[in-house]
Amino acid sequence: NSPYSASKASSDHLVRAWNKTFGLPTIITNCTNNYGPFQFPEKLIPLMIIKALNKEKLPLYGDGSQIRDWLHVEDHAKAILILLKNGLVGESYNISGGNQVKNIEVVNEICMVLKSKIDTNFNFKSLISFVEDRPGHDKRYALDSSKIQNSLGWKPKRNFQDGLAETIDWYIKNEKWWAKYTSNNTTLLRRGVKRT
Repeated sequence: NSPYSASKASSDHLVRAWNKTFGLPTIITNCTNNYGPFQFPEKLIPLMIIKALNKEKLPLYGDGSQIRDWLHVEDHAKAILILLKNGLVGESYNISGGNQVKNIEVVNEICMVLKSKIDTNFNFKSLISFVEDRPGHDKRYALDSSKIQNSLGWKPKRNFQDGLAETIDWYIKNEKWWAKYTSNNTTLLRRGVKRT
């Protein structure tokens, strides 16, 4: 529905065309939303963790009911390595985490984990602020990864709650890494939020 989504679909068509027309050895992968350490702070999970650590407003699009399937970055990397070794040239593979969660539930979980780890007296959920939805925002992303699971034996190892808790720990311990993105009056905003 958005130019962003259309650009991803068109890139798949171009890669497939080069494979079919000129024999370029390609494998296409489509994955669900990634999360984990070192993710750029503009993305939902690191943005919410960092803003909550700073006790700033947590901007959530619309009513937060958009559903995303979350895949830990290490599970994604392992899938790509398997495909590089054993994937069939010219094929497409979906890589999903099997963790379909509403955005509001993700943010609530972050708030609960931070309350238990950082400040049991502070209500992190009070920081949630609903903002204007971005144009063409898709309601749900999900993929069926049974092809890579059945043909190559890959499946995600991390469940979302454990992976999210590990990710939160990483951001707590690595302020030096993410602080450079919030220093010098740089304001972290999600892409698509109207700037005034």
